[in-house]
Amino acid sequence: MKHARLLVLVVSLFVALPAAARQPMSVADTSPVLVELFASHNCRACPKAHRTLAEVDSQRDDVLILTWSVDYWDYLGEKDPMAMSESKDRQRAYVDRFRLRGPYTPQTVYNGVEQCPGNKLPQVESALERTNRVAPSPAHLTRKGGKIELTGNVKELTDIFVIDYLDGDANPTDMVHPVTHVTSIGPWLGGRVEIDPSVCKSTCALVVQEAGFGRVLAAMDMPAR
Repeated sequence: MKHARLLVLVVSLFVALPAAARQPMSVADTSPVLVELFASHNCRACPKAHRTLAEVDSQRDDVLILTWSVDYWDYLGEKDPMAMSESKDRQRAYVDRFRLRGPYTPQTVYNGVEQCPGNKLPQVESALERTNRVAPSPAHLTRKGGKIELTGNVKELTDIFVIDYLDGDANPTDMVHPVTHVTSIGPWLGGRVEIDPSVCKSTCALVVQEAGFGRVLAAMDMPAR
């Protein structure tokens, strides 16, 4: 029954294209490196990480930065108003993936394949360089008309997330793109599908990621319509 409900959700959000429509795409968006910062309101080193990533965000157009607030430092002071359970779950998966002793802040993760402290610009730049040397992704996101197309061939189950975040005048914090909500729009097993941007209610990131918070195969900013 759980799988049946999931299938219904996927069908409602994706439109599979007929064979006749499966022609090469003319223009594909270059996927940025997804940089995820795990931070806390009570983390002393985090303000510097916010400034570091704000500098990176202002100087590069090949990154998409998201800030995930965690609550495990709440005992040190005030409760973090931006913390979500999804942030902690996501970071715990990365702890296992990178074989770390435990979660820490400010941690940055790059396309799910590299990680380092986010408050040291040289380490951040080195992590970005290493990430850019990883083999090309088999998945591609393309804006086509009023829709977004996902294409590619993947060997394993892949998740697709729509991640809402605050930006511009809507962001009253010093964080770069603080995450406010996460929606999983179902698994993907390759091929070509069409994603309806109306699933985004604010400003969002569309993230295609190997199941279990593995490698990020594609990412795209997705402004609300």
